[in-house]
Amino acid sequence: MSSSEQDRKIAVVTGAGSGVGAACARALLQSDWTVVLTGRDLSKLESTIRTSSANRDRALALACDVSVEQDVDRLFTEITGRFGRLDLLFNNAGSFGTPALPDELSSQVWRQVVDTNLTGAFYCLARAFALMRTQSPRGGRIVNNGSISAHTPRPRSIAYSATKHAITGLTRAAALDGRAFDIAVGQIDIGNAATEGTRPLEAGALQAGGRTEPEPRMDMTAVVRAFRSMIEMPLSANVLFMTVMATGMPYVGRG
Repeated sequence: MSSSEQDRKIAVVTGAGSGVGAACARALLQSDWTVVLTGRDLSKLESTIRTSSANRDRALALACDVSVEQDVDRLFTEITGRFGRLDLLFNNAGSFGTPALPDELSSQVWRQVVDTNLTGAFYCLARAFALMRTQSPRGGRIVNNGSISAHTPRPRSIAYSATKHAITGLTRAAALDGRAFDIAVGQIDIGNAATEGTRPLEAGALQAGGRTEPEPRMDMTAVVRAFRSMIEMPLSANVLFMTVMATGMPYVGRG
C-alpha cells in the first residue's frame, strides 16, 4: 500500500448495491473516501461503482451476507489486510420481510429479518469496533441505519419494527462503549426516501386506521446530505440520532 493510500480515509458500506447504501457509497467516493461496498449480489455492487461520477478507482466491491458470521469475518479480514484500518462503517444492510400479522408471520421470515437487520448489524459493528480501537491512530465512526420504524411501526411489520427498535439499543450501547476508544456511534432514521423499494408508497400504503393511502417520498439527495453531515463531524462530536423524512409522511401526530 502506497503512502497516498495510507492517507486515505477508509469506509465500508453494507447493502451498497441499491437504495440508500448505493447513494451514500457514491457520495463517499465523490468526497475522496476509499470505499468498500458490500452486499450479497456482487453484480449490483459493481453497478453502483460504474454509476459513480468520481473516483471509481477508490472503490472495492466485496460480496458478503451480513447474516453469516463467517462472511463478515472474511470481509473484515480483507479490509484489514488491504488497508490496515477503518474510519467509517455505514451499517445499512436490511430487509423488510413479508408484511403479515403477528400470527401469520412464519418463523423462517422472522429469523431472516432478525438475522439480517439485527444480528448482521451486530457482527459488522463488532468487527469494526475491534479494528477501530486497536488501529493507529485509533478511533472511527459507525453509523447504523435505523428507520422511522425505530420509533413508530407500520401495520403488519412486526419483525422489521422489532429489529429497528433493537438497533436503537445497539446504537446507544455501542456509543457508550466507544467513548473510551474514540469511536463515535450514531444512527440515522430515514423515512420514505425515494428508492425502488418505496415506489409502491406512491400508489398507496396501509395506514394505522385501516385505510390505504398514498404517501409522499423525498429525493435521495436529502438523505445523502443528512448522512454527510453526520460523518463529516470530528470524532470529538457525535450525532447520536438523526431523523430525516419526507415532510408530509404520516409519522408525527395521529398518523
